[in-house]
Amino acid sequence: MRYGMRRQDWASLATVTAGFLAIVGIFRGGLPWAGAWAVVAIGAGAAARRWSLRQPGPMPHLIRWVLFLPRGPHSADRLKSILRPRRGERVLEIGPGVGIHALPVGSSLAPDGLLEVLDVQKEMLDELMERAARAGIENIVATRGDGQRLPYPDRSFDAAYLVGVLGEIPDRVAALRELRRVLKPDGRLVVGETVIDPDFISLGRLRECASDVGLLFERKLGPGSCYFALFRPVGYAAG
Repeated sequence: MRYGMRRQDWASLATVTAGFLAIVGIFRGGLPWAGAWAVVAIGAGAAARRWSLRQPGPMPHLIRWVLFLPRGPHSADRLKSILRPRRGERVLEIGPGVGIHALPVGSSLAPDGLLEVLDVQKEMLDELMERAARAGIENIVATRGDGQRLPYPDRSFDAAYLVGVLGEIPDRVAALRELRRVLKPDGRLVVGETVIDPDFISLGRLRECASDVGLLFERKLGPGSCYFALFRPVGYAAG
């Protein structure tokens, strides 16, 4: 199945464009124009958020270039600092896109560890694997599938993560329940969210959903507007 542009995607692009023009207007002294563009950015952002809540879905491959923009607080290095992937582990990423986080994490698990990546879009997975091959990373296994029904056995992963993806899944509680199922009893789950994403999930709401499926919040990295949150299965006891 090929996913096309959603209304929220067009609205998000309008938000970014109008926001950029507002900043340019401020620096050039055109305050009236800057204010007008700021109003457009706010309106487009609100529309993107509303449509995303009504009809969640994946970012289409057509606008994958957005994934290559600077990640800031959601950089791969910051992810690794809270996920702490180790050589020999088996780790899962849901919704890897073109591999912005997958390639660095996969490298951290080498030579005897494995990174499984699952995405609903074959085009994303194909591009990810092409990029991995060019980088000489051979320990990534791609599977096309649905985050609400993971095709993996119980307790099969040391860690799992998803960045800017949970809000794109229609039933986020089901996705968290599945992640809880496939994690080992001492496993780790990291969820990354940023407020500029129309599918943003607040940390408070995320903690509620995670608690409902047996995942306990341990700590976060970054501000509430752009965070990584670390969870552990209920019953985990640090050594």
